[in-house]
Amino acid sequence: MSTVAATHEHHHPTGITRWLFTTNHKDIGTLYLWFAFIMFLLGGAMAMVIRAELFQPGMQIVDPHFFNQMTTMHGLIMVFGAVMPAFVGLANWQIPLMIGAPDMALPRMNNWSFWILPFAGTMLVSTLFMEGGGPAFGWTFYAPLSTTFAPASTDFFIFAVHLLGFSSIMGAINIIATILNMRAPGMTLMKMPLFVWTWLITAFLLIAVMPVLAGAVTMMLTDRNFGTSFFDAAGGGDPVLFQHVFWFFGHPEVYIMILPAFGVVSQIIPTFARKPLFGYASMVYATAAIAFLSFIVWAHHMFTVGMPVAGELYFMYATVMIAVPTAVKVFNWTATMWKGSMTFEAPMLWAIAFVFLFTIGGFTGLMLGVAPADFQYHDTYFVVAHFHYVLVTGAVFAIIAGVYYWLPKWTGNMYHEGLAKWHFWLSAISVNVLFFPMHFVGLAGMPRRIPDYSPMFAEFNMMASLGGFVFGASQLLFLYIIIKTIRGGEKATDEVWEGAEGLEWTVASPAPYHTFETPPQVK
Repeated sequence: MSTVAATHEHHHPTGITRWLFTTNHKDIGTLYLWFAFIMFLLGGAMAMVIRAELFQPGMQIVDPHFFNQMTTMHGLIMVFGAVMPAFVGLANWQIPLMIGAPDMALPRMNNWSFWILPFAGTMLVSTLFMEGGGPAFGWTFYAPLSTTFAPASTDFFIFAVHLLGFSSIMGAINIIATILNMRAPGMTLMKMPLFVWTWLITAFLLIAVMPVLAGAVTMMLTDRNFGTSFFDAAGGGDPVLFQHVFWFFGHPEVYIMILPAFGVVSQIIPTFARKPLFGYASMVYATAAIAFLSFIVWAHHMFTVGMPVAGELYFMYATVMIAVPTAVKVFNWTATMWKGSMTFEAPMLWAIAFVFLFTIGGFTGLMLGVAPADFQYHDTYFVVAHFHYVLVTGAVFAIIAGVYYWLPKWTGNMYHEGLAKWHFWLSAISVNVLFFPMHFVGLAGMPRRIPDYSPMFAEFNMMASLGGFVFGASQLLFLYIIIKTIRGGEKATDEVWEGAEGLEWTVASPAPYHTFETPPQVK
Protein backbone atom coordinates (compact mmCIF):
# COMPACT_ATOMS: atom_id res chain seq x y z
CA MET A 1 0.00 0.00 0.00
CA SER A 2 2.93 2.36 0.70
CA THR A 3 3.63 2.81 -3.03
CA VAL A 4 0.05 3.85 -3.69
CA ALA A 5 0.08 6.29 -0.79
CA ALA A 6 3.42 7.70 -1.94
CA THR A 7 2.09 8.22 -5.46
CA HIS A 8 -0.78 10.24 -4.04
CA GLU A 9 1.58 12.40 -2.02
CA HIS A 10 4.16 13.34 -4.60
CA HIS A 11 2.58 13.02 -8.01
CA HIS A 12 -0.29 15.36 -8.89
CA PRO A 13 -1.10 15.22 -12.61
CA THR A 14 -3.35 18.04 -13.73
CA GLY A 15 -6.19 18.50 -16.19
CA ILE A 16 -7.86 15.67 -18.05
CA THR A 17 -5.18 13.04 -17.26
CA ARG A 18 -5.82 13.52 -13.55
CA TRP A 19 -9.38 12.33 -14.10
CA LEU A 20 -8.69 9.71 -16.78
CA PHE A 21 -5.96 7.79 -14.99
CA THR A 22 -6.73 8.59 -11.37
CA THR A 23 -6.56 5.82 -8.80
CA ASN A 24 -7.53 8.16 -5.96
CA HIS A 25 -10.73 6.99 -4.28
CA LYS A 26 -11.93 10.59 -3.82
CA ASP A 27 -11.48 11.49 -7.49
CA ILE A 28 -13.22 8.28 -8.54
CA GLY A 29 -16.04 8.93 -6.07
CA THR A 30 -16.45 12.38 -7.62
CA LEU A 31 -16.53 10.90 -11.15
CA TYR A 32 -19.22 8.40 -10.11
CA LEU A 33 -21.32 11.13 -8.50
CA TRP A 34 -21.15 13.45 -11.53
CA PHE A 35 -21.92 10.60 -13.92
CA ALA A 36 -24.90 9.63 -11.75
CA PHE A 37 -26.16 13.23 -11.64
CA ILE A 38 -25.95 13.60 -15.44
CA MET A 39 -27.86 10.31 -15.84
CA PHE A 40 -30.36 11.43 -13.20
CA LEU A 41 -31.12 14.58 -15.22
CA LEU A 42 -31.34 12.57 -18.47
CA GLY A 43 -33.63 9.93 -16.94
CA GLY A 44 -35.62 12.77 -15.36
CA ALA A 45 -36.06 14.44 -18.77
CA MET A 46 -37.55 11.15 -20.02
CA ALA A 47 -39.92 11.10 -17.05
CA MET A 48 -40.98 14.64 -18.04
CA VAL A 49 -41.91 13.32 -21.50
CA ILE A 50 -44.00 10.58 -19.86
CA ARG A 51 -45.77 13.04 -17.54
CA ALA A 52 -46.33 15.55 -20.37
CA GLU A 53 -48.09 12.86 -22.45
CA LEU A 54 -50.18 11.79 -19.43
CA PHE A 55 -51.11 15.39 -18.52
CA GLN A 56 -54.41 14.87 -20.37
CA PRO A 57 -56.24 11.78 -21.67
CA GLY A 58 -55.84 11.06 -25.38
CA MET A 59 -52.68 11.12 -27.48
CA GLN A 60 -51.02 14.57 -27.45
CA ILE A 61 -47.27 14.73 -27.71
CA VAL A 62 -45.55 11.45 -28.59
CA ASP A 63 -46.62 8.29 -30.40
CA PRO A 64 -47.28 5.16 -28.27
CA HIS A 65 -44.10 3.38 -29.38
CA PHE A 66 -41.91 6.32 -28.38
CA PHE A 67 -43.82 6.57 -25.08
CA ASN A 68 -42.89 2.96 -24.35
CA GLN A 69 -39.26 3.67 -25.28
CA MET A 70 -39.33 6.49 -22.73
CA THR A 71 -40.75 4.32 -19.93
CA THR A 72 -38.12 1.66 -20.69
CA MET A 73 -35.12 3.97 -20.90
CA HIS A 74 -36.25 6.07 -17.92
CA GLY A 75 -36.29 2.95 -15.72
CA LEU A 76 -32.99 1.53 -16.99
CA ILE A 77 -31.15 4.86 -16.76
CA MET A 78 -32.44 5.65 -13.27
CA VAL A 79 -31.57 2.18 -11.92
CA PHE A 80 -28.25 1.44 -13.64
CA GLY A 81 -27.13 4.99 -14.47
CA ALA A 82 -28.27 7.15 -11.54
CA VAL A 83 -29.05 5.36 -8.25
CA MET A 84 -26.43 2.60 -8.32
CA PRO A 85 -23.46 4.74 -9.49
CA ALA A 86 -24.41 7.47 -6.99
CA PHE A 87 -24.20 5.01 -4.10
CA VAL A 88 -20.92 3.61 -5.44
CA GLY A 89 -19.66 7.21 -5.57
CA LEU A 90 -20.60 7.74 -1.92
CA ALA A 91 -18.92 4.41 -1.06
CA ASN A 92 -15.71 5.36 -2.86
CA TRP A 93 -15.51 8.70 -1.08
CA GLN A 94 -16.50 7.61 2.39
CA ILE A 95 -15.53 3.98 3.06
CA PRO A 96 -11.74 4.50 3.12
CA LEU A 97 -12.21 7.59 5.32
CA MET A 98 -14.61 5.79 7.66
CA ILE A 99 -12.41 2.73 8.22
CA GLY A 100 -9.09 4.60 8.27
CA ALA A 101 -7.75 3.16 5.00
CA PRO A 102 -5.39 5.13 2.69
CA ASP A 103 -7.45 4.22 -0.41
CA MET A 104 -9.54 1.40 -1.85
CA ALA A 105 -7.87 -2.02 -1.90
CA LEU A 106 -7.69 -2.21 -5.71
CA PRO A 107 -7.22 1.37 -6.95
CA ARG A 108 -6.60 0.64 -10.63
CA MET A 109 -9.56 -1.71 -10.88
CA ASN A 110 -11.53 1.10 -9.24
CA ASN A 111 -10.62 3.38 -12.15
CA TRP A 112 -11.62 0.71 -14.65
CA SER A 113 -14.97 -0.05 -13.03
CA PHE A 114 -15.86 3.62 -13.34
CA TRP A 115 -14.74 4.16 -16.94
CA ILE A 116 -16.83 1.23 -18.19
CA LEU A 117 -19.94 3.18 -17.15
CA PRO A 118 -19.93 6.17 -19.53
CA PHE A 119 -19.43 3.80 -22.49
CA ALA A 120 -22.15 1.40 -21.34
CA GLY A 121 -24.50 4.33 -20.63
CA THR A 122 -23.82 5.88 -24.04
CA MET A 123 -24.48 2.54 -25.75
CA LEU A 124 -27.74 2.14 -23.85
CA VAL A 125 -28.97 5.63 -24.80
CA SER A 126 -27.74 5.30 -28.41
CA THR A 127 -30.29 2.51 -29.04
CA LEU A 128 -32.92 5.29 -29.20
CA PHE A 129 -31.30 6.57 -32.41
CA MET A 130 -31.03 3.19 -34.19
CA GLU A 131 -33.26 1.84 -36.93
CA GLY A 132 -36.48 0.44 -35.49
CA GLY A 133 -36.01 2.60 -32.39
CA GLY A 134 -34.81 1.72 -28.92
CA PRO A 135 -36.08 -0.96 -26.56
CA ALA A 136 -39.78 -0.44 -25.81
CA PHE A 137 -40.35 -3.44 -23.54
CA GLY A 138 -40.14 -1.88 -20.05
CA TRP A 139 -37.10 -1.89 -17.73
CA THR A 140 -37.93 -5.52 -16.87
CA PHE A 141 -37.57 -6.49 -20.58
CA TYR A 142 -39.87 -9.51 -20.37
CA ALA A 143 -39.68 -12.13 -23.10
CA PRO A 144 -41.13 -12.47 -25.74
CA LEU A 145 -41.34 -8.64 -26.03
CA SER A 146 -37.55 -8.47 -25.75
CA THR A 147 -36.75 -11.59 -27.82
CA THR A 148 -39.23 -12.36 -30.62
CA PHE A 149 -40.78 -8.91 -31.05
CA ALA A 150 -37.87 -6.55 -30.34
CA PRO A 151 -35.88 -4.25 -32.68
CA ALA A 152 -32.28 -4.95 -33.73
CA SER A 153 -31.05 -2.33 -31.25
CA THR A 154 -31.86 -4.82 -28.45
CA ASP A 155 -28.49 -6.53 -29.03
CA PHE A 156 -26.74 -3.26 -28.14
CA PHE A 157 -28.95 -3.01 -25.07
CA ILE A 158 -27.87 -6.54 -24.07
CA PHE A 159 -24.19 -5.64 -24.43
CA ALA A 160 -24.69 -2.44 -22.41
CA VAL A 161 -26.35 -4.41 -19.59
CA HIS A 162 -23.40 -6.85 -19.59
CA LEU A 163 -20.95 -3.96 -19.22
CA LEU A 164 -22.97 -2.31 -16.45
CA GLY A 165 -23.01 -5.62 -14.55
CA PHE A 166 -19.27 -6.06 -15.11
CA SER A 167 -18.63 -2.63 -13.58
CA SER A 168 -20.87 -3.42 -10.59
CA ILE A 169 -19.14 -6.73 -9.86
CA MET A 170 -15.69 -5.13 -9.92
CA GLY A 171 -16.85 -2.30 -7.68
CA ALA A 172 -18.34 -4.80 -5.22
CA ILE A 173 -15.17 -6.93 -5.10
CA ASN A 174 -13.20 -3.76 -4.38
CA ILE A 175 -15.51 -2.70 -1.55
CA ILE A 176 -15.42 -6.14 0.11
CA ALA A 177 -11.61 -6.36 -0.18
CA THR A 178 -11.24 -2.86 1.27
CA ILE A 179 -13.58 -3.36 4.23
CA LEU A 180 -12.30 -6.82 5.18
CA ASN A 181 -8.57 -6.07 4.78
CA MET A 182 -7.91 -2.39 5.36
CA ARG A 183 -9.62 -1.30 8.55
CA ALA A 184 -7.50 0.71 11.00
CA PRO A 185 -6.17 -1.28 13.98
CA GLY A 186 -8.85 -1.53 16.65
CA MET A 187 -11.74 -1.10 14.24
CA THR A 188 -13.57 -4.40 14.57
CA LEU A 189 -16.51 -5.18 12.28
CA MET A 190 -18.97 -4.27 15.02
CA LYS A 191 -17.34 -0.85 15.43
CA MET A 192 -17.71 0.12 11.77
CA PRO A 193 -20.03 3.00 10.90
CA LEU A 194 -23.39 1.70 9.64
CA PHE A 195 -22.81 3.10 6.14
CA VAL A 196 -19.81 0.75 5.84
CA TRP A 197 -21.87 -2.19 7.06
CA THR A 198 -24.72 -1.58 4.64
CA TRP A 199 -22.23 -1.37 1.76
CA LEU A 200 -20.43 -4.55 2.80
CA ILE A 201 -23.74 -6.42 2.69
CA THR A 202 -24.80 -4.69 -0.55
CA ALA A 203 -21.52 -5.70 -2.21
CA PHE A 204 -22.22 -9.37 -1.48
CA LEU A 205 -25.69 -8.96 -2.99
CA LEU A 206 -24.16 -7.44 -6.14
CA ILE A 207 -21.70 -10.29 -6.60
CA ALA A 208 -24.50 -12.81 -6.09
CA VAL A 209 -27.06 -11.38 -8.51
CA MET A 210 -25.21 -9.58 -11.32
CA PRO A 211 -24.21 -12.93 -12.92
CA VAL A 212 -27.90 -13.92 -12.86
CA LEU A 213 -28.75 -10.82 -14.90
CA ALA A 214 -25.87 -11.66 -17.25
CA GLY A 215 -27.36 -15.14 -17.66
CA ALA A 216 -30.80 -13.73 -18.47
CA VAL A 217 -29.50 -11.35 -21.15
CA THR A 218 -27.21 -14.07 -22.59
CA MET A 219 -30.20 -16.39 -22.99
CA MET A 220 -32.04 -13.49 -24.67
CA LEU A 221 -29.08 -13.01 -26.99
CA THR A 222 -28.99 -16.66 -28.06
CA ASP A 223 -32.78 -16.80 -28.44
CA ARG A 224 -32.59 -13.76 -30.70
CA ASN A 225 -29.57 -14.71 -32.80
CA PHE A 226 -28.59 -18.35 -32.43
CA GLY A 227 -31.81 -20.34 -32.64
CA THR A 228 -32.17 -21.37 -29.00
CA SER A 229 -35.59 -21.45 -27.34
CA PHE A 230 -35.05 -20.67 -23.67
CA PHE A 231 -38.04 -18.32 -23.61
CA ASP A 232 -39.88 -19.39 -26.78
CA ALA A 233 -42.82 -21.75 -26.17
CA ALA A 234 -42.80 -22.81 -29.84
CA GLY A 235 -39.37 -24.38 -29.32
CA GLY A 236 -40.15 -25.93 -25.94
CA GLY A 237 -39.10 -22.93 -23.85
CA ASP A 238 -41.15 -20.82 -21.46
CA PRO A 239 -41.51 -17.03 -21.29
CA VAL A 240 -42.30 -17.37 -17.56
CA LEU A 241 -38.77 -18.80 -17.11
CA PHE A 242 -37.51 -15.36 -18.12
CA GLN A 243 -39.52 -13.78 -15.32
CA HIS A 244 -38.08 -16.23 -12.79
CA VAL A 245 -34.49 -15.57 -13.88
CA PHE A 246 -35.02 -11.82 -14.16
CA TRP A 247 -36.65 -11.41 -10.75
CA PHE A 248 -34.12 -13.64 -9.03
CA PHE A 249 -31.77 -10.82 -10.02
CA GLY A 250 -34.36 -8.03 -9.85
CA HIS A 251 -35.59 -8.45 -6.31
CA PRO A 252 -32.19 -8.39 -4.60
CA GLU A 253 -31.41 -5.51 -7.00
CA VAL A 254 -34.07 -3.29 -5.45
CA TYR A 255 -32.47 -3.97 -2.05
CA ILE A 256 -29.05 -3.11 -3.53
CA MET A 257 -30.60 0.30 -4.24
CA ILE A 258 -32.02 0.81 -0.72
CA LEU A 259 -29.53 -0.76 1.75
CA PRO A 260 -26.85 1.94 1.22
CA ALA A 261 -29.65 4.49 1.74
CA PHE A 262 -30.29 2.91 5.16
CA GLY A 263 -26.58 3.38 5.85
CA VAL A 264 -26.57 7.07 4.88
CA VAL A 265 -29.62 7.82 7.02
CA SER A 266 -28.09 5.90 9.94
CA GLN A 267 -25.09 8.28 9.80
CA ILE A 268 -27.12 11.48 9.55
CA ILE A 269 -29.87 10.99 12.16
CA PRO A 270 -27.50 10.38 15.13
CA THR A 271 -25.47 13.49 14.18
CA PHE A 272 -28.41 15.89 14.17
CA ALA A 273 -30.17 14.21 17.10
CA ARG A 274 -26.90 14.54 19.11
CA LYS A 275 -27.27 10.93 20.26
CA PRO A 276 -25.58 7.64 19.36
CA LEU A 277 -27.59 5.41 17.02
CA PHE A 278 -30.14 3.39 18.96
CA GLY A 279 -29.63 -0.38 18.67
CA TYR A 280 -26.47 -0.53 16.55
CA ALA A 281 -26.18 -4.34 16.62
CA SER A 282 -29.85 -4.85 15.76
CA MET A 283 -29.39 -2.49 12.79
CA VAL A 284 -26.53 -4.65 11.48
CA TYR A 285 -28.50 -7.88 11.95
CA ALA A 286 -31.63 -6.34 10.41
CA THR A 287 -29.63 -5.31 7.33
CA ALA A 288 -28.24 -8.84 6.98
CA ALA A 289 -31.73 -10.34 7.47
CA ILE A 290 -33.22 -8.08 4.78
CA ALA A 291 -30.40 -9.07 2.40
CA PHE A 292 -30.97 -12.79 3.02
CA LEU A 293 -34.76 -12.56 2.67
CA SER A 294 -34.42 -10.55 -0.56
CA PHE A 295 -33.26 -13.74 -2.30
CA ILE A 296 -36.26 -15.87 -1.45
CA VAL A 297 -39.18 -13.63 -2.43
CA TRP A 298 -38.60 -13.07 -6.17
CA ALA A 299 -41.89 -14.55 -7.43
CA HIS A 300 -44.03 -12.00 -5.57
CA HIS A 301 -43.56 -10.02 -8.80
CA MET A 302 -45.28 -12.90 -10.59
CA PHE A 303 -48.43 -13.72 -8.61
CA THR A 304 -50.51 -13.37 -11.80
CA VAL A 305 -48.58 -15.88 -13.96
CA GLY A 306 -50.66 -18.82 -12.73
CA MET A 307 -48.44 -20.45 -10.11
CA PRO A 308 -49.84 -23.09 -7.72
CA VAL A 309 -51.58 -21.80 -4.58
CA ALA A 310 -48.79 -23.32 -2.46
CA GLY A 311 -46.28 -21.18 -4.35
CA GLU A 312 -48.37 -18.07 -3.87
CA LEU A 313 -48.69 -18.74 -0.15
CA TYR A 314 -44.95 -19.32 0.25
CA PHE A 315 -43.98 -16.13 -1.59
CA MET A 316 -46.64 -14.17 0.26
CA TYR A 317 -45.41 -15.29 3.73
CA ALA A 318 -41.74 -14.78 2.82
CA THR A 319 -42.50 -11.28 1.49
CA VAL A 320 -44.43 -10.21 4.57
CA MET A 321 -41.50 -11.41 6.71
CA ILE A 322 -39.24 -8.72 5.19
CA ALA A 323 -41.44 -6.16 6.95
CA VAL A 324 -40.05 -7.30 10.32
CA PRO A 325 -36.33 -6.33 9.98
CA THR A 326 -37.38 -3.24 8.00
CA ALA A 327 -39.66 -2.17 10.86
CA VAL A 328 -36.76 -2.72 13.29
CA LYS A 329 -34.77 -0.14 11.32
CA VAL A 330 -37.60 2.41 11.26
CA PHE A 331 -38.13 1.89 15.00
CA ASN A 332 -34.40 2.42 15.69
CA TRP A 333 -34.23 5.64 13.65
CA THR A 334 -37.27 6.94 15.51
CA ALA A 335 -35.78 5.89 18.86
CA THR A 336 -32.51 7.66 17.96
CA MET A 337 -34.44 10.91 17.45
CA TRP A 338 -36.57 10.38 20.59
CA LYS A 339 -35.59 12.99 23.22
CA GLY A 340 -32.57 13.94 21.12
CA SER A 341 -31.40 17.53 20.90
CA MET A 342 -32.46 17.80 17.27
CA THR A 343 -31.65 20.51 14.77
CA PHE A 344 -33.07 20.58 11.28
CA GLU A 345 -30.32 21.42 8.81
CA ALA A 346 -30.72 20.24 5.22
CA PRO A 347 -29.25 16.71 5.62
CA MET A 348 -31.54 16.02 8.60
CA LEU A 349 -34.62 17.28 6.72
CA TRP A 350 -33.91 14.86 3.86
CA ALA A 351 -33.24 12.02 6.32
CA ILE A 352 -36.48 12.57 8.25
CA ALA A 353 -38.43 12.80 4.98
CA PHE A 354 -36.75 9.53 3.99
CA VAL A 355 -37.99 7.78 7.15
CA PHE A 356 -41.60 8.99 6.68
CA LEU A 357 -41.94 8.49 2.94
CA PHE A 358 -39.91 5.28 2.66
CA THR A 359 -42.27 3.85 5.30
CA ILE A 360 -45.27 4.69 3.07
CA GLY A 361 -43.51 2.78 0.28
CA GLY A 362 -42.99 -0.10 2.70
CA PHE A 363 -46.67 -0.25 3.61
CA THR A 364 -47.82 -0.27 -0.03
CA GLY A 365 -45.23 -3.01 -0.64
CA LEU A 366 -46.87 -5.01 2.13
CA MET A 367 -50.22 -4.58 0.35
CA LEU A 368 -48.71 -5.81 -2.93
CA GLY A 369 -47.22 -8.79 -1.10
CA VAL A 370 -50.68 -10.11 -0.23
CA ALA A 371 -51.30 -12.48 -3.14
CA PRO A 372 -55.11 -12.24 -3.54
CA ALA A 373 -54.98 -8.42 -3.31
CA ASP A 374 -52.09 -8.29 -5.78
CA PHE A 375 -54.38 -9.63 -8.51
CA GLN A 376 -56.11 -6.25 -8.44
CA TYR A 377 -52.98 -4.11 -8.00
CA HIS A 378 -50.72 -5.92 -10.49
CA ASP A 379 -49.54 -3.80 -13.46
CA THR A 380 -51.54 -0.78 -12.33
CA TYR A 381 -50.30 2.64 -11.28
CA PHE A 382 -50.49 1.43 -7.67
CA VAL A 383 -47.29 -0.52 -8.32
CA VAL A 384 -45.70 2.57 -9.91
CA ALA A 385 -46.63 4.61 -6.82
CA HIS A 386 -45.22 1.93 -4.52
CA PHE A 387 -41.80 1.58 -6.09
CA HIS A 388 -41.36 5.31 -6.66
CA TYR A 389 -41.99 5.94 -2.97
CA VAL A 390 -39.24 3.40 -2.25
CA LEU A 391 -36.82 4.51 -4.95
CA VAL A 392 -37.37 8.29 -5.13
CA THR A 393 -38.32 9.26 -1.58
CA GLY A 394 -36.17 6.33 -0.46
CA ALA A 395 -32.95 5.90 -2.45
CA VAL A 396 -32.81 9.32 -4.16
CA PHE A 397 -33.68 11.27 -0.99
CA ALA A 398 -30.95 9.40 0.90
CA ILE A 399 -28.40 10.17 -1.84
CA ILE A 400 -29.31 13.88 -1.69
CA ALA A 401 -29.13 13.78 2.12
CA GLY A 402 -25.67 12.19 1.90
CA VAL A 403 -24.48 14.79 -0.62
CA TYR A 404 -25.56 17.69 1.64
CA TYR A 405 -24.08 15.93 4.69
CA TRP A 406 -20.65 15.27 3.17
CA LEU A 407 -20.33 18.13 0.65
CA PRO A 408 -18.60 20.42 3.19
CA LYS A 409 -16.12 17.62 3.90
CA TRP A 410 -15.50 17.04 0.19
CA THR A 411 -15.13 20.68 -0.87
CA GLY A 412 -14.07 22.51 2.29
CA ASN A 413 -17.00 24.89 1.71
CA MET A 414 -20.45 25.10 3.28
CA TYR A 415 -23.40 24.90 0.91
CA HIS A 416 -26.01 27.68 1.12
CA GLU A 417 -28.34 26.48 3.87
CA GLY A 418 -31.26 28.70 2.78
CA LEU A 419 -31.19 27.46 -0.82
CA ALA A 420 -30.79 23.88 0.40
CA LYS A 421 -33.98 24.25 2.46
CA TRP A 422 -35.80 25.67 -0.56
CA HIS A 423 -34.62 22.65 -2.53
CA PHE A 424 -35.88 20.33 0.20
CA TRP A 425 -39.35 21.83 0.62
CA LEU A 426 -39.96 22.17 -3.13
CA SER A 427 -38.90 18.54 -3.66
CA ALA A 428 -40.69 17.07 -0.65
CA ILE A 429 -44.01 18.71 -1.47
CA SER A 430 -43.89 18.16 -5.25
CA VAL A 431 -42.79 14.53 -5.00
CA ASN A 432 -45.93 13.72 -3.00
CA VAL A 433 -48.13 15.65 -5.43
CA LEU A 434 -46.46 13.55 -8.14
CA PHE A 435 -46.69 10.04 -6.68
CA PHE A 436 -49.49 10.03 -4.09
CA PRO A 437 -52.39 10.35 -6.61
CA MET A 438 -50.98 7.32 -8.45
CA HIS A 439 -52.16 5.11 -5.58
CA PHE A 440 -55.75 6.17 -6.27
CA VAL A 441 -55.75 5.82 -10.05
CA GLY A 442 -54.00 2.46 -9.63
CA LEU A 443 -56.60 1.14 -7.19
CA ALA A 444 -59.28 2.30 -9.63
CA GLY A 445 -57.63 0.22 -12.35
CA MET A 446 -55.42 2.53 -14.46
CA PRO A 447 -52.80 0.31 -16.16
CA ARG A 448 -49.12 1.29 -16.18
CA ARG A 449 -46.98 1.79 -19.32
CA ILE A 450 -49.98 2.94 -21.38
CA PRO A 451 -49.88 6.43 -22.99
CA ASP A 452 -53.68 6.94 -22.95
CA TYR A 453 -56.29 6.48 -20.23
CA SER A 454 -59.96 6.84 -19.36
CA PRO A 455 -61.14 10.44 -18.73
CA MET A 456 -62.12 9.41 -15.18
CA PHE A 457 -58.40 9.54 -14.28
CA ALA A 458 -57.80 12.99 -15.80
CA GLU A 459 -57.68 15.15 -12.65
CA PHE A 460 -55.30 12.89 -10.72
CA ASN A 461 -53.01 12.58 -13.75
CA MET A 462 -52.93 16.34 -14.21
CA MET A 463 -52.00 16.69 -10.53
CA ALA A 464 -49.27 14.07 -10.83
CA SER A 465 -47.82 15.74 -13.94
CA LEU A 466 -47.73 19.18 -12.30
CA GLY A 467 -45.99 17.67 -9.27
CA GLY A 468 -43.54 15.97 -11.62
CA PHE A 469 -42.65 19.18 -13.45
CA VAL A 470 -41.99 21.02 -10.17
CA PHE A 471 -39.94 18.11 -8.79
CA GLY A 472 -37.89 17.97 -11.99
CA ALA A 473 -37.28 21.72 -11.99
CA SER A 474 -36.24 21.76 -8.33
CA GLN A 475 -33.37 19.35 -9.11
CA LEU A 476 -31.86 22.11 -11.26
CA LEU A 477 -31.70 24.17 -8.06
CA PHE A 478 -29.75 21.25 -6.52
CA LEU A 479 -27.29 21.42 -9.44
CA TYR A 480 -26.86 25.16 -8.85
CA ILE A 481 -26.27 24.66 -5.10
CA ILE A 482 -23.60 22.01 -5.74
CA ILE A 483 -21.70 24.09 -8.32
CA LYS A 484 -21.93 27.17 -6.08
CA THR A 485 -20.50 25.15 -3.15
CA ILE A 486 -17.63 23.71 -5.20
CA ARG A 487 -16.68 27.17 -6.48
CA GLY A 488 -16.47 28.71 -3.04
CA GLY A 489 -18.55 30.13 -0.26
CA GLU A 490 -18.36 30.11 3.49
CA LYS A 491 -15.52 27.86 4.64
CA ALA A 492 -16.64 24.72 6.44
CA THR A 493 -15.89 24.71 10.20
CA ASP A 494 -13.53 22.31 11.97
CA GLU A 495 -16.40 20.04 12.99
CA VAL A 496 -16.58 18.75 9.42
CA TRP A 497 -13.17 17.13 9.85
CA GLU A 498 -13.24 16.29 13.54
CA GLY A 499 -14.29 12.74 14.33
CA ALA A 500 -17.37 12.21 16.44
CA GLU A 501 -15.04 10.24 18.74
CA GLY A 502 -17.79 8.08 20.17
CA LEU A 503 -20.19 11.05 20.28
CA GLU A 504 -18.46 12.61 23.29
CA TRP A 505 -20.14 15.98 22.92
CA THR A 506 -23.08 16.59 25.18
CA VAL A 507 -26.49 18.03 24.45
CA ALA A 508 -25.30 21.37 25.83
CA SER A 509 -22.23 21.65 23.60
CA PRO A 510 -22.30 23.72 20.40
CA ALA A 511 -23.91 21.96 17.47
CA PRO A 512 -21.34 19.61 15.92
CA TYR A 513 -22.17 20.59 12.40
CA HIS A 514 -21.81 17.79 9.85
CA THR A 515 -19.61 15.73 12.11
CA PHE A 516 -18.28 12.62 10.64
CA GLU A 517 -17.12 9.41 12.27
CA THR A 518 -13.45 9.10 11.28
CA PRO A 519 -11.46 6.61 13.36
CA PRO A 520 -8.32 7.91 15.06
CA GLN A 521 -5.61 7.77 12.38
CA VAL A 522 -2.83 5.36 13.24
CA LYS A 523 0.67 6.87 13.15
